[in-house]
Amino acid sequence: MLFTKHAIQYPKKSIFAIVLLTLLMMAFVPMIKIDTDPENMLSENEEVRQVHTKLKNKFQVHDMIVLGIVNEKNPNGIFNKSSLEKIYKLSESIGEMQSPLDKNDVAEVESGFKYEGVIKKDLMAPNFLDHIQPLGNGSLQFDWLMSGPPQSEADAIALKDKLLSNEMYKNTLVSDDGKMLCLYIPLTSKDQSFTIAKKIKEITSKLEGDEVYHMTGLPVAEDTFGIEMFIQMAISAPAAMVLIFFLMLFFFKKLKLVFSPLIVAMTSVLCTMGLLIATGNTVHIMSSMIPIFIMPIAVLDSVHILSEFFDKYPKIKDRRKTIETVVSELFKPMLFTSLTSSVGFASLALTPIPPVRIFGIFVAIGILLAWIFTLIIVPAYIMLMDEKSFENYGQVFNDSKEGKLVSFLNGIKNFSQRQPWLILTTLLILSIISGYGISKININDNPVKWFSKGHEIRLADKALNEHFAGSYMAYLTMDVSDNSPVRKNDLFQKLEQVEKTNANDDFISKAQKAVDVNSIEDLQKISTWFLDQADGQESDDVAYYLEDLSSVADLYALELQQPFKTPEMLNYIGDLEKHLIENNHIGKMSSLTTIVKKVNKELNGGDNIHNKIPNSVSGVGQSILSFQNSHTPHYINHFVSPDYKSANLWLQLKSGDNKDMEATTEAVNTFIKNNPPPLKMTKDWFGLTYINVIWQQKMVAGMMEAFLGSFIIVFIMMAILFRSLKWAFLSMIPLSFTILFIYGFIGLIGKDYDMPVAVLSALALGLAIDFAIHFLVRSRDKLNESQNFELTMDYMFEEPARAISRNVLVIALGFVPLLFANLVPYKTVGMILASILLLSGLFTLLIYPAIMKIIKGNLLK
Repeated sequence: MLFTKHAIQYPKKSIFAIVLLTLLMMAFVPMIKIDTDPENMLSENEEVRQVHTKLKNKFQVHDMIVLGIVNEKNPNGIFNKSSLEKIYKLSESIGEMQSPLDKNDVAEVESGFKYEGVIKKDLMAPNFLDHIQPLGNGSLQFDWLMSGPPQSEADAIALKDKLLSNEMYKNTLVSDDGKMLCLYIPLTSKDQSFTIAKKIKEITSKLEGDEVYHMTGLPVAEDTFGIEMFIQMAISAPAAMVLIFFLMLFFFKKLKLVFSPLIVAMTSVLCTMGLLIATGNTVHIMSSMIPIFIMPIAVLDSVHILSEFFDKYPKIKDRRKTIETVVSELFKPMLFTSLTSSVGFASLALTPIPPVRIFGIFVAIGILLAWIFTLIIVPAYIMLMDEKSFENYGQVFNDSKEGKLVSFLNGIKNFSQRQPWLILTTLLILSIISGYGISKININDNPVKWFSKGHEIRLADKALNEHFAGSYMAYLTMDVSDNSPVRKNDLFQKLEQVEKTNANDDFISKAQKAVDVNSIEDLQKISTWFLDQADGQESDDVAYYLEDLSSVADLYALELQQPFKTPEMLNYIGDLEKHLIENNHIGKMSSLTTIVKKVNKELNGGDNIHNKIPNSVSGVGQSILSFQNSHTPHYINHFVSPDYKSANLWLQLKSGDNKDMEATTEAVNTFIKNNPPPLKMTKDWFGLTYINVIWQQKMVAGMMEAFLGSFIIVFIMMAILFRSLKWAFLSMIPLSFTILFIYGFIGLIGKDYDMPVAVLSALALGLAIDFAIHFLVRSRDKLNESQNFELTMDYMFEEPARAISRNVLVIALGFVPLLFANLVPYKTVGMILASILLLSGLFTLLIYPAIMKIIKGNLLK
């Protein structure tokens, strides 16, 4: 009340103070820092992010843009002379999309200089990859798949055959039907994806022909969403403001008067965003939505004040007395509605997602600022208006124009009074159905689905995943510890398998007694012991036998030192790949196993019978050594560490849905549990597809904690407000039904419980209770005054019900512009929040009269 008294007494000074504060906060806007990376939904200290960064660097794995090119009109698809000429030139141009970096950056290319943009040496395109073919005598020939544009149609068909003959390229670079080709464009940093994608579009837009270009991949999807998000907010926020303006003009008729709530909303938004920037916070995907939340909420109290002023002024006929009366009656409910809304948003501070915490805290601050600004700006603004402008102003002059609203409210009152049990029974039945719907909710998210179905990224995603093994990359690493235990039984079983020839002595038993084998060093000792025994043997056969035993010990030591050169481990990876593909968890897996099998096949004349892992460590080593003579020897470093103790498996998924990634991780766990690996190992996941699963899981758990926490806090606040547990319980009923019905409906229609839905579950509580507070505070005061239930209901469905109805419409319709957004999360926010507000307002006006009719005897005590 102190703010309002000062505003009424010194209106110009009050307005000037708010304007000065707003300008001060706006001065920080040029310092804005924008972050559109969904990876930052997790804290930098999160273990999964640290593992992700560590393994990306270890295996030199980069985030990639996926560019698919298809030609549906040519009978040979993309493999015709004209199409491949364009692809060759396009690939060369993409390879040059790099610029020098500062010396502190780490992305290197073959020249030794450091660059940002595309990493040319890892660009997966026919221009930059080898065709492997046998030369005979156990040697290979490595030629560029496309060293230049094809000279004939026959050359184009030959390229398709070369690609399809290599499992590393089949269904990754080339589709099975030969219609489509894919380029994988690695980036030094994923925040370059939008810029690089834009440059590629500029090139392809100038290429004439029947080719269609599809560009997708999580980096470009996430970066594009970040850019379009800010464009969308620049459209939606002003649109919401315009819509709110016209609604208030319709309700309150005075053009000058309805500017005051807009001033409250604008100053609240500008001060909140200025404070966010001034405190060093970045504007992230979540915090960019702060204006669209604050604007409708900021006008709530203004609408209540103007609505009451609209109703009371014709009776009091003095603006100063009217505004004092209105604020006096509304101060308590406005305070508690602002506090409960703030609590709903501030509860997001309990989540483990940093951008969500920032979003919740600053929206809560914005709501409290809006409450203070309302108590200052609206009264001061009214006092600055000419008294004559209020002639013929107010509800008594507008009854005929608002006849439909009055009739609607009377209908609700009469129905709720006549059929209270029918209303409550119906709500109970709907609650049971909603409970079933909630049990069917599917927790899932996919950044590509943040775009509308007609968006070019969604269309590209669909086209590529129909033709290829999948455009969503996930990485599984297997690591065999440096201290792999020497299993004596394994060693001596291997030794026993060596044919003894005519050796009479049991050299194996003697060796076991001579050397206690516990480490790799002991294996070297036992190998040396066998060689020492071989010296001086009269029989060459015995000497050869001992030398063979020494070799077995050496090979076993090598297996422990370089485990991913062993046939057993490579075949184990192959078995895992077969299991995942057969069970439709992935489209394809690339690994060291894939490379070794391909090279081994070509070393043996190209016969498919040799498309397998060699039977010995030395055979595997020969295949790896042969591959390292290619034009791209570094390629193998993406799949195995230099010490061969860690392997990296590239998994291609056809869907970026969290549920599919979770199913894949579970399938891997099940396989390893049922099929223990030959050597003891640990595993880790990394990649954007996996990162999205982790932050979504944390989001869901965090939202549940935030919701339960804010529910308890709001209940306590209601108990303090009413000084009664009974009235506190009553205040929670409409919002409980609202949340139950909304989320039950989400489950019944099969909509995924994704990021925006999870966030709104916590926000709904603070918003949905606002109308209940106004209804109960006013009705309880009137009930205590009149001690007559019927008179109380007649009073409530006049001024208070009209104020609540106007507020419901203003704030709910304030989110309507979001329904026309190109981005699905914005549509979801608009749809759910509008539904929550409309339902909570309707339930407030429908349920309370019914319940209070049934328990009126208890209320009057």
